[in-house]
Amino acid sequence: MSHANISRLKKILLRLFVTVAAIVLLIYIAFRVSPWPAALLIRSAFNKDAKRVSAALEKHLPSGVSAILHQQYLPGDKDAFLDVYYPSTLEQTDSLLPTIVWIHGGGWISGNKEQVGNYCRILASKGYTVAAIDYSIAPEKKYPLPVLQTNAALGYLTRHHQRFHINPACLLLAGDSGGSHIAAQVAAALADSSYATLIGVQPAIERRQLQGLLLYCGPYSIDGVNLEGAFGNFLRTVLWSYSGSKDFSKNTEFTTASVISYVNENFPAAFISVGNGDPLATQSYALAEKLGRLGVYTDTLFFAADYLPALPHEYQFNLDTDAGQLALSRSIQFLNRLKEQ
Repeated sequence: MSHANISRLKKILLRLFVTVAAIVLLIYIAFRVSPWPAALLIRSAFNKDAKRVSAALEKHLPSGVSAILHQQYLPGDKDAFLDVYYPSTLEQTDSLLPTIVWIHGGGWISGNKEQVGNYCRILASKGYTVAAIDYSIAPEKKYPLPVLQTNAALGYLTRHHQRFHINPACLLLAGDSGGSHIAAQVAAALADSSYATLIGVQPAIERRQLQGLLLYCGPYSIDGVNLEGAFGNFLRTVLWSYSGSKDFSKNTEFTTASVISYVNENFPAAFISVGNGDPLATQSYALAEKLGRLGVYTDTLFFAADYLPALPHEYQFNLDTDAGQLALSRSIQFLNRLKEQ
C-alpha cells in the first residue's frame, strides 16, 4: 500500500473514531441530563414482557365474561380510558356486583389496561365486576397526576354504576407494582382528608364505599430506597421520570409519594403480597407491619426466604405456577370475606 493510501486510511479511521466518540459522548450526556433515554428503553422491555405474560394467561381464560371497552372517564384527557368486565349472566339485568378497580403496573413509565385485561377477565369470572384503568405515564406526565386520574375514574364508575353492573357501595381497589402504589395513595386520601388536601385530591367517592385493597408487589416509600447496583439505576430512572426531578429526594411535593408515612387507622382492609425474590419485597413487609400496628385488617401472602424457585416481581400473574394460583385463590377469599361483611 502506498504512503498516500495509508495516509488516507489513517484520516478515515480518525474521522470514524471521532464520530463514534462523539456519538458515545452525546449518548452519555443524554442519559445524564434527562431520564428519557433510559425510561424509553425500560418501557420497551417492560411492554414486551407484559405482552408475553398476557399471552400466557390466554389458556386460563374463562368463558362467559362480557366486556365494555375503552370508555373515557375524563373528558378531554386522551390517557383517561377504562375497560369493564363482568359475568355475561348479568346481561339484560339490573344486577350489581362488588367491583374491583385494577390499576396496572409498569414503574409509572409503562403499561396499559390491555396488558392486565386477561387477568381482569379471570377475576370477573369469580363473581365480580372488574374495571381496568389507564392513566398518564412518565416522563410525559408527572406525579401526582395518576393518583388524581384514579380518583376521577372512581367517580365516573359510580356515576355510571348501573350501566357497568357496579355496586357503588362495594368498591375494591387493586394494583400491581406502580399501580399498587397509586391504589394505596388513593385509599390513604379517602381515609385522611389532610392527606387528600396535601396531594390535591378531592375525593370522588366516600371512604365507606371503598371496602378494601389488593396490593401486589408495590413500592410504598420513596425515602431511603437502595440506589446501589443495577436495580438502583432502574429506581433512579423511574423516580426521576415520575417526580420530574433528578434529585427526587429533595422534591418536597414528591415526598408525599411515600404513602406508608400517611396511612392511618381509617385505611381500608388490605391484602398484601409479594414474591420472595422481588427486590421490592421489604416495602410490602413494611406496609403490612404498619397497618397491623394501626389495627387495620390486613391479610398477607408472603413466602419464606428459601422458597424455590424464588418468586420474581409480579409473580402473581403467572398462573402456570402453584404460587400464582395460590395468590389468585387467596385474593378471591379475601374479597369474598369483605363482601360478606
